[in-house]
Amino acid sequence: MRYRHCRLLLALVCVAIAVPAFATDGYFSIGCGTKQLGQGGAGVALPQDSLAAGTNPAGMVFVGDRFDLGLTFFRPIRGGSITGSEAPVNGIYDASRHKNFFIPELGFNHLFGSRLSLGVSICGNGGMNTSYTTPIPLLGTTRAGVDLEQLFVSPTAAFKVAGHQALGVSLNIGWQRVSVEGLQNFTQPGFSIDPSNLTNRGYDGSYGAGFRVGWTGEFGKFLNLGATFQSRTYMQKFDKYRGLFAEQGGFDIPANVAGGVALKLTEKITVPFDVERIFYGQVKSIANLDSNPAQLGADNGPGFGWNDITVEKAGIDYKIRPTLTVRGGYNHSGLPFNSSQTFFNLLAPAVVQNHLTAGATVALGNGKEINLAYQHAFENTVNGVNSIPPAFGGGEANLQMYQDSIGLSFGWGR
Repeated sequence: MRYRHCRLLLALVCVAIAVPAFATDGYFSIGCGTKQLGQGGAGVALPQDSLAAGTNPAGMVFVGDRFDLGLTFFRPIRGGSITGSEAPVNGIYDASRHKNFFIPELGFNHLFGSRLSLGVSICGNGGMNTSYTTPIPLLGTTRAGVDLEQLFVSPTAAFKVAGHQALGVSLNIGWQRVSVEGLQNFTQPGFSIDPSNLTNRGYDGSYGAGFRVGWTGEFGKFLNLGATFQSRTYMQKFDKYRGLFAEQGGFDIPANVAGGVALKLTEKITVPFDVERIFYGQVKSIANLDSNPAQLGADNGPGFGWNDITVEKAGIDYKIRPTLTVRGGYNHSGLPFNSSQTFFNLLAPAVVQNHLTAGATVALGNGKEINLAYQHAFENTVNGVNSIPPAFGGGEANLQMYQDSIGLSFGWGR
């Protein structure tokens, strides 16, 4: 049985690499796995399945022998508008030509004795997509848009070090790809170090690696604590977009750190709470201001003006009866850029901040279960302030977005 599970896992890895991933805490996913999604993304101190390594690798030794696979239907509605410009570009622009996406999740874990586990978690780290229905004349002559997809395959070892405490480490093998369209106006002389590799070049992919370490512990019957750190993931450069992204196509994946608490209020009710810090500011292609006085693609070339953000995640896990557990959660993320940086972020309107989630697990017997989760990210609008340079006609770029998702997964464990 285990051999069949491994073969299925390997086959589904190939499927996962071809499927886009999207997110809502900036461009990071709010959590890894259907169960976490149902409780606001909280899970640093509450491992529940073999996707746990995507949040805290130490938790894998507590989930036992498991195999999990799932799929989330994700529907972001996003758009932009330009107002007050002296150029003939004012109007409302719909960025949701493509609005339906599917995100996979896969995991496998095996215990060796009672103190050591080896496993792998495969999660969409995040991404962003805009697909405008028309060109944005301010940017170019064809339909504007960007499609960024990021995936982690994380082989993981976790071991108990003292009683009910554990340490874990994952190798994060990163894969990403990007496609950018509709930026012909920036290919004119003087704007870019390489105008021929700036827009409409199709998809370009890259690989890289980093690591994640974590700790978690049980303190009596009522309290779990956890902490985790993910390093910066150093990725190959996007050669087809070396004239767009800073550092000649650089697009590393930022580091993040998180801590978590899980309070066991009763034998049936557990309340997890996480705080995460995502260091978007360490990657120049993401963090550089769009007003930087350098050519696109240069080391200090213009970027999206993103800052580090803090994310709070809170949930509740209520085991109504042995065969039914229900969940709820709330997630709040900081806004990654301010109102002066909305011009370039027409391509990346990651402005949602507040999310409500719900979920459930139905036990089927013999270690099998079905998990469901729903997420709604409330609509948010960011209006630009001095956002479009006078050289482009002035005025303001305004952004808005809301999102919904439904996840379904199946798990086998013992």
